[in-house]
Amino acid sequence: MADTPLLFQLGTAFCFHVYIVEIITLIDSGTVYTYHERKKDTSSSGYGTKSVRVGKDSVKDFDCCSLTLQPCRNPVVTPDGHLYDKEAILEYIIHKKKEIAQKMKQYEKQKSQMKAEQEELGRAEVESRKKAFLENEGNPVCAVNGSKEPKPSTSRNQASISNMKIGNEKALPSFWVPSLTPSASATVMAKPDEKVRCPMSGKPLKLKDLIEITLTPINDRDQKTSLITKQARYVCAVTNDVLGNSVPCAILKTSGSVVTMECVEKIIKKDMVDPINGKKLCESDIILLQRGASGFAGSGIKLKATENRPAMQA
Repeated sequence: MADTPLLFQLGTAFCFHVYIVEIITLIDSGTVYTYHERKKDTSSSGYGTKSVRVGKDSVKDFDCCSLTLQPCRNPVVTPDGHLYDKEAILEYIIHKKKEIAQKMKQYEKQKSQMKAEQEELGRAEVESRKKAFLENEGNPVCAVNGSKEPKPSTSRNQASISNMKIGNEKALPSFWVPSLTPSASATVMAKPDEKVRCPMSGKPLKLKDLIEITLTPINDRDQKTSLITKQARYVCAVTNDVLGNSVPCAILKTSGSVVTMECVEKIIKKDMVDPINGKKLCESDIILLQRGASGFAGSGIKLKATENRPAMQA
């Protein structure tokens, strides 16, 4: 009976300890900054790097133009494998050439203006030296002794409370007077790039580098449905496998045919002969077609878009 109060005290202390632990756990669980809350705050605040996964609906099909995002009527491909409609890429090249010509004209005009300004500064410097020389020649005593003209009286050089005396009104322009406000110098234009570049890869692009290709339509005996509305539109020129974003494709430069990479690895690379026209092939004649993604992570195409924004608010 003597041990009863001690056991009672131990039990009470244990229950109190468990109660305190539960309260601390509840407080900690309520202060956790969850991933959903962090993403919500990041998107609403405008700060921090924002990333989003691009869905399948936001990715163009493999047979669509990289400019118009529509199925190509006259498909051409660059040496890097980017597909364009011939009409769209020609309009792009012509537009870029006009834009480059306009920028070069502005650059040459700016260059001539800067040259004229430099010449004017040079003439002004020569005139100032000539004027200083004539002044020294007009007073040879001061020039020999190295003395300068007498300074004005000390009363005029005394410090003044006003900043508009002793000629300071010219050195300190007033911001409310338009004629005395400081003027900003014109922005110096850098020399523009004279090369037309591919809008996808950024590499120099020439009209002669474009390769016309031939897409083999699928033969499913469906004459009622138009080719554009079909999900499967084209097939491999050799194996007749259906082409799509999930199927890696290649272009044979000698014939312009589109085949699957499986056909290239298993059939074409054995003899390095184009099966369409029988011409010899080299490694540079096999161009990997840049395609969109299928929506799955294993497609090998990057589907994550990232926007870098300020890390914290000032």
